[in-house]
Amino acid sequence: MEQETMGMLISGFSIIMGITFIVVLLLLFSKKRKSFRTAYGLMIGYIIFFSWSVSQALNAISFDVNHPMASEEISLRLGIAGILWAISMLFLILGLIKFSYTKRTKAETSHKQHI
Repeated sequence: MEQETMGMLISGFSIIMGITFIVVLLLLFSKKRKSFRTAYGLMIGYIIFFSWSVSQALNAISFDVNHPMASEEISLRLGIAGILWAISMLFLILGLIKFSYTKRTKAETSHKQHI
C-alpha cells in the first residue's frame, strides 16, 4: 500500500463510523422511537465491535513484516479481527430481529378488532 493510503483509510473510516454512531445515538434517545431502544442499543454494539474488528485488521495489515514472528502475529491479529467481526454481525442480526417486531398502538389494535 502507498504510505498515505493507510492514513486516508483510517480517517475516512473513522469519520463515517463517527457519523453513524452519532445518528444511532440520536435515534436511541429520540422520544418517537422508544419502542426500538433495544434495537438501537444492539446497533451501537454492532458499530463498536465492527470498528474494533477493522482496527485489528488494519493493525495486521500494517504490522512490520521484518519482525521475527511476523507471520504468527499477523495471523493472530486477523483471527481476532474475524472473531470481533462475527460478534458484530451477531449484534446486527439481533438488532434487525428487534426492528422487525413492532408494538401495536391502541388505535391499530382497535381498528383490527372492528374489521
